[in-house]
Amino acid sequence: MPFLTPLLMAATLGLTAGAGAAQASCTFLLPVGGGGQPVVEKRISPPGGLFTRSNWNTDFAVNRSFASYRIHLQSASSNQGVFPVTAFLRFTDNTEFRLLSENVTLQPEERRTFGPFPAVPGRRTNLVNVRVGATTMPGSIGFSYRVSVEGCD
Repeated sequence: MPFLTPLLMAATLGLTAGAGAAQASCTFLLPVGGGGQPVVEKRISPPGGLFTRSNWNTDFAVNRSFASYRIHLQSASSNQGVFPVTAFLRFTDNTEFRLLSENVTLQPEERRTFGPFPAVPGRRTNLVNVRVGATTMPGSIGFSYRVSVEGCD
């Protein structure tokens, strides 16, 4: 591991500032309809049509309040991929808040973590939605990836 300053090391490890700093306690969220495993592996499908749907969206159920959320993405393809990633917090009142929207480039097996994204005060989150794929980037079709989400105290 390269040399890290204490501040950078604390940020990298998710430590909080102050006396007695401790690492945040995080829990993997389970995907809706995902069979009980916290990591979902998908291949980006073509856009949906009149009789078909894309597989771009993955919802993760939030069963209690968390202070923040982290999204983990890993390439499962044998070649480099560039693809759009958008993530939202969805609330019990059927509104949403966008956390992330960017084009991501991953090498084979490369991992990226996004966040931590703080919870929205006064709002009850019931889903974290991660969308990978878009009609604006047809070159991403066929790229395979793994995605998971953590809720952290």
